[in-house]
Amino acid sequence: MSQCPPFRAEHVGSLLRPEKLLRARAEAEGDQYRQASGPLKYEQLREIEDEAVRDVVQLQEDVGLEGVTDGEFRRRSWFQDFLLSLTGTEITFVESSQTVSAALPFQDDVSVDKLPGHIVRVTRKLARQKGIFTDHFAFLKSLTARTPKVSLPSPTMLHFWGGRAAIDATVYPDIEEFWDDAVKIWIAEIEALHALGCRYVQLDDVTFPLICDPNGQEALRKRGDDPTAILETYAGVLSRIAGGVPGDMTIAMHMCRGNNRGKWMGRGGYEYVSEVVFQNVGINNFFMEYDTERAGDFQPLRHVPAGKRVVLGLISSKTPVLESREDLKRRIDAASKYLPLDQLCLSPQCGFASNFMGNPVTIDDERRKLELVVETARDVWG
Repeated sequence: MSQCPPFRAEHVGSLLRPEKLLRARAEAEGDQYRQASGPLKYEQLREIEDEAVRDVVQLQEDVGLEGVTDGEFRRRSWFQDFLLSLTGTEITFVESSQTVSAALPFQDDVSVDKLPGHIVRVTRKLARQKGIFTDHFAFLKSLTARTPKVSLPSPTMLHFWGGRAAIDATVYPDIEEFWDDAVKIWIAEIEALHALGCRYVQLDDVTFPLICDPNGQEALRKRGDDPTAILETYAGVLSRIAGGVPGDMTIAMHMCRGNNRGKWMGRGGYEYVSEVVFQNVGINNFFMEYDTERAGDFQPLRHVPAGKRVVLGLISSKTPVLESREDLKRRIDAASKYLPLDQLCLSPQCGFASNFMGNPVTIDDERRKLELVVETARDVWG
């Protein structure tokens, strides 16, 4: 199998917290989606986190993964910790029909969870005072001889949910100045990670697949944004970040339609964004959600240029049901009709715990699914 990232057998990054850590964090801050709380003081959890990270690194190595994360065990969610660590940001909960999250509520087959809009607003000039996930990475690297990966939320998360209204116009009268500051911050964090030995960074960006949903497009238009212009803006921002980091750093981008305790936000195939994403975003590796019919078919993969890779997220992290290895191989074969097999890899469609509470699966379920990724990848790519 592939000896450099992305590996043929991959996973997105977040993993289920053990009960001890889950209980400790819940006691420390409660449900972050229902109360406005500032950045968590990590000192009170450090020892429990260290123990849990050691165990989850061992789990990943035991199942045969080459790319290893810390499970995002030191975070409340996949995006909030990073954004709220920046000078100039604050979290605001709004009950507003103008937000994209209101137009795309979390849901599953039986219920809809209309959460308040959890928007991180920019109220002062953005600044990064120190490393954000650098200490997390240093500890992870000390535990494994395999390839440690760090995931960062995309800076588009500061803009997508609330639009221009989320960026204080008295602070940033020119929105381009905001994007300039954001790009500099993300490059600085990646360079700091690189100095510590990190060579594999994943940018998590839900915006592109959510724009594929007609409800998402309508929400953008309703607040005065052109979905096509948003696509081009975000593609340019991500390309600037990817182009500004050290040349030996592998940059990947993960795209999904929402993942909160087993529920999702959007539906719609990638066709609406595929040409822009694959040809205009200066990133060479894409983690793509493909576990249900909500993601559409594989035809958008025809736009992927030679030399770029797609990690097919065919295995669901939302349900304990274990997929069939033969079905997975048939779907990989179907994808290879549009993109050569050598440009494909395999993973779950998303993390198992995008927020600290996690999805409705057990750690044993998680292990079996990760083992299935590895075993299937060996069958397909050898």
